[in-house]
Amino acid sequence: MATLKGGEFLIKQIPANEIFSIEELNEEQKMLRDSAKEFIDREVVPQRERFEKKDYAFTEETMRKLGDMGLLGIAVPEEYGGLGMGFVTTMLACDYISGTTGSLATAYGAHTGIGTLPIVLYGTEEQKKKYLPDLATGTKFGAYCLTEPDAGSDANSGKTRAKLSEDGKHYIINGQKMWISNAGFADTFTLFAKIDDDKNITGFVINRSELENPESLTFGEEEHKLGIRASSTRQVFFNDMKIPVENLLGERNNGFKIALNALNVGRIKLAAACLDAQRRILNHSIQYSNERKQFGVSIATFGAIRKKLAEMATGVFVSEAGSYRAAKNVQDKIDELVAGGLSHQEAELKGVEEFAVECSILKVFVSDLAQHTADEGIQVYGGMGFSEDTPMEAAWRDSRISRIYEGTNEINRLLAVGMLIKRAMKGELDLLSPAMAISKELMGIPSFEVPDYSEFMSEEKAIIANLKKVFLMVSGAALQKFMMDIEKQQHLLLNASEILNQIYMAESAVLRAEKHFSPESVEAAMAQLNLYKAVEKIITAAKEGIVSFAEGDEQRMMLSGLRRFTKYTNHPNVVALTEKVAAHYIEKGAY
Repeated sequence: MATLKGGEFLIKQIPANEIFSIEELNEEQKMLRDSAKEFIDREVVPQRERFEKKDYAFTEETMRKLGDMGLLGIAVPEEYGGLGMGFVTTMLACDYISGTTGSLATAYGAHTGIGTLPIVLYGTEEQKKKYLPDLATGTKFGAYCLTEPDAGSDANSGKTRAKLSEDGKHYIINGQKMWISNAGFADTFTLFAKIDDDKNITGFVINRSELENPESLTFGEEEHKLGIRASSTRQVFFNDMKIPVENLLGERNNGFKIALNALNVGRIKLAAACLDAQRRILNHSIQYSNERKQFGVSIATFGAIRKKLAEMATGVFVSEAGSYRAAKNVQDKIDELVAGGLSHQEAELKGVEEFAVECSILKVFVSDLAQHTADEGIQVYGGMGFSEDTPMEAAWRDSRISRIYEGTNEINRLLAVGMLIKRAMKGELDLLSPAMAISKELMGIPSFEVPDYSEFMSEEKAIIANLKKVFLMVSGAALQKFMMDIEKQQHLLLNASEILNQIYMAESAVLRAEKHFSPESVEAAMAQLNLYKAVEKIITAAKEGIVSFAEGDEQRMMLSGLRRFTKYTNHPNVVALTEKVAAHYIEKGAY
C-alpha cells in the first residue's frame, strides 16, 4: 500500500485503522518512555530551582547524563555511535525529556535536532564519522548558527561571509550570529554563510576545539531571557575564522535547503517537546484544585475550575493525537523510500519534507495550546500561581518561546497554506478537482434527508469531511480571485491556516478515539468536545475570509455553504461533555 502524501488528509477520508497513536507504542518504546520519565522525575524535577537561577553548568551536567543513557543519539544511525531508532521513538524521547523545564528542553532539542541532524542528513561519510559519535554520546555538544541581527525568518539575507583562502585550503568566515542555543558549552558548530557574492547561504561544520586560532570564534555574554533561563543563549562572532574546505556541509548554495529541512524536523519535534509540559501542568492543576479549599470545599468542585481542567485535558489528548499520527506518517514514508532503494539519509530528508505541512500545523497548534495551558494553570492556582514558589510561573515563561522557535507561529501558518498551494500548482496534490466539485455542490439543492449516525463517531467524521469542504471552498475561491498574488493576502492566508490546523487536529483526535476507545469513554468525550470548539473557530475564520474578498451573490452563496458545511444534526451537549471529562480526571488525580 502506498503511504499517504503530505497534505493529502484534506482530500481523503482517512480510516481510523490507518492512523497511529500513542496507545500503540511497542515494548521497546514503552521502556524508553519510562526510562526517560524516571530520569526526569529523579534528576530534574527536584532541581527545578537551579534551572530558574541560571545554573548553566547544571544544564550541561544533565545533558551529559542523558548522553550516558544513550538519549542524545536516538536518531543517529548505529554505525555512527547512535541507537538508530525510528522517527516515532525520537519523538517519544523528545516528548518525555522536555516536560519539566524549558531550559533542558531547549538544550536537548537544539543538540539532538538542529545541532546534530544537519550532519546526519547532509554530511559526507567522513563528516559523519568524525562528528556524530561524539554528538550521539554527549562527549561534545552541538549548536546551530543561522539567525543574525538582520536575518531571522529571512535566513538567506544573512551578512556572514565566507571567502576561499589564497591557497584554496580554507574558507575564511567573518560575521555574527545571535540567539544561538548551547553556544556556551557547545564544541560542534553548524553555521551558515554566503561564499563571496553567492545568492544563497552555504552550510559548514567545525569543532571549536580544532580551530587554528581559538580567538577567531568568540561569544557574547549569556542573554537574559523571559524564560528558559538556564539554557545557554549567546551571540557568536567569527573573526577571520579558518574552516578547512572539506568542512563545507552539503553543496555550495544549498544552505537554505539544509536550514529549511532541519527546521521541518524541528517543528514536529517542538510539538512533541510541548506535550509532557502540558501533562505536567495539568497534573499540578488537578492536584492543587483537589487540595485547595475555599468556602469549606475543594475548588475542584467549582464549575469554573472544572471547565478549565476539562479543556486542558482535552488539549493534551488532541495534541498527542496529531503529533504521533504525523510522526508515524513520516516514519512510514522513510521506510517506503528505504525499501525503494534510497539511502537512509535521503529517505529521512524526503520523508520529513513530504510532511512539512503537517509539521507546521503541529508546531503552531501545540505551542499555542501549551502557552494557553500554562496560562490556565496559573489561573487555577490563583495568586499562588504568580509566585515563584509554585511551578506555574516558570512553566508560563518557558512555554512562551515555543511560539517563536523554529519559525514564528505566524510564519508557520503562512508556510503551511503556501506549501499546500504550491503542491497543488505543481500537480503534486489535486486540490482543484474537489474545490470545483464543491462549487457545483453549492449550486445544487441540499439533501434534507436525516443521515443515519448510529455508528460510533460517524457524525463527527461527516462533520470533518464537511470542514474540509469549507477549506477548499474558501481557499479555492480566494486562489481564483488573487491567483499568484495570493501570498500577499496574509490576513486571508492566516484565516485559511486556522481552518487547516483545526481540521487536522480535530480529525486526529476523532480517529484516535474511534480506533482505541468506546463510545462512552472520556476520550470520546474529549474528541467530541474539541470538534465542537474547532467548528466554532472555523466558522469565525471562514466568515472573516469570505467577507474580505467575496461580494454579492458569490458571498451569499459561500456563507450559505459555510452554514451547510458546519451544521450538526445532533448538537453535542458541551456542558455535559465538559463535566464528564472534568469528573474523570479530578477523581483520577492526574492525566
